[in-house]
Order: sequence, then structure tokens, then C-alpha cells
Amino acid sequence: MRFIEKNAGLKRIHHEHLLKLHAIIAEGVMDQGRAGQYRTIGVRVGRFVPPPANEVSGFVHELLTWWNTRAGGLSPVISSAVLHYRFEEIHPFADGNGRTGRTIALWELYRRGFDSHHIFSVDEFYGSDRPRYYAALEGVRRAGGDLTTWLEYAAEGLEKTLDKVWRRIQTIVAQSSGKTIFLQPKQEKLLRLLENQNGSTPREIWAALGMTRQGAAKLIKPLLEAGLMRRVGGKKTGRYIRSD
Repeated sequence: MRFIEKNAGLKRIHHEHLLKLHAIIAEGVMDQGRAGQYRTIGVRVGRFVPPPANEVSGFVHELLTWWNTRAGGLSPVISSAVLHYRFEEIHPFADGNGRTGRTIALWELYRRGFDSHHIFSVDEFYGSDRPRYYAALEGVRRAGGDLTTWLEYAAEGLEKTLDKVWRRIQTIVAQSSGKTIFLQPKQEKLLRLLENQNGSTPREIWAALGMTRQGAAKLIKPLLEAGLMRRVGGKKTGRYIRSD
């Protein structure tokens, strides 16, 4: 099958990868438990009670086995949604499961080659209507484990997210006189920064992007060449602004 062949060389995902991801996401924001460690306590999510703590590692092992073997035979849209739901159902950490589960779902899309520039995330869709997000997860349990409505919901979120990205790209291409430019996340951030301010000095840009002078210069050059931004003012007082 095409998806199996495409993903035959993918690196296998292990427990330590999930633990490291959770440590990065949840460090310093945990209300209970420890970041980067499976929970040792029982938890409740509304009326749903996830598996006991002593069963977490086993269920995660089963999920990882599926991810490393059978997931590659499915469309990444489907495997991403299945991983997302099953991770939330296991609820392996004392806190931070939502953020980690959504990141894993995105990770699956990225690692399967679904996006080569890392310019989209479905988190905004899920966050725009949290009651519907939780209702979609709960709907699987109400349906006796049938994932149909959840898969439809997750696919809808991906479609709307990609449509929004496409419309944004089309706008940028139009603004750059038809010259195609693939924006890095920090370039997008810079353009938004210049939209919200009356221009920025080079030093303000370095600080906002957390980059060195040289790094920022490499980021800015293609934007200048594409006509998306320009510099105004003198050598010492110059500022960068968005092009009209």
C-alpha cells in the first residue's frame, strides 16, 4: 500500500519520546503529578474515568505498537485522529493530556509528510469551540467506541485549518506581486508584528523574534525582495514597515 511504502523508513516512536514531549509541553504548568512521567494517581475527566494508573504504561505500549506498525496503512488524516482520541482516552498523565494529545496528532501529520513547511496547526480549530471538542470526544464513548463522528469532526478541523492557511497564502502571494514565497513561522510572526505597529527598528525585530542580528537579516531579505516589507528612514533611524 502507498502509505506503508512511504513510511517504511520512519523512526519508531517509543515511550521516552512521549515522556520527553510531555516534559517540554507541561513543565512548569502542572497542577498535579510531574511533567515527563506517567501518572501514579487516578483521574476523572467529567463523568469519564480513564484507566487506573497501573494500567497506563500497558495501554500506551499497545498504542505505540499500533502507531509503529498499522497506522502507516491508513491515511494520515485518519491515523492522526485515531491517535488523538486514543491518547485522550488513556489519559496517561496527571495533567497536560489535552495539549500533548493534540501535539501528537499534529506530529503524526508532519512525520507522514502531510506538511513540509510546518505552517499549520489544528489547535486553533479545537480551541475555538471547546464544548464541541469535548462533546466530540465524549461522543465516541456514547457510541460504544464507534469513532465515526470523531473522525468526521477531526477531518473537518483539518480541512478548515488548511483552507484558512491557503487563503492566507493567496493573500500573501497577491501582496507580493505574484512572486511565490514560502514563509517560515518567524517570517509570519514578523509580518504580523509590522501589521500591528507603525513599523519596527531592526533591534526591535531581533528582540521580538529572539534572534541574532545576522539571523534576522537572513529572515528579512526574502521579504524585502518579495515586496512584502520595506525599509524607511535613515541609516540610524530606519524602520521596517509592511508594504501596502
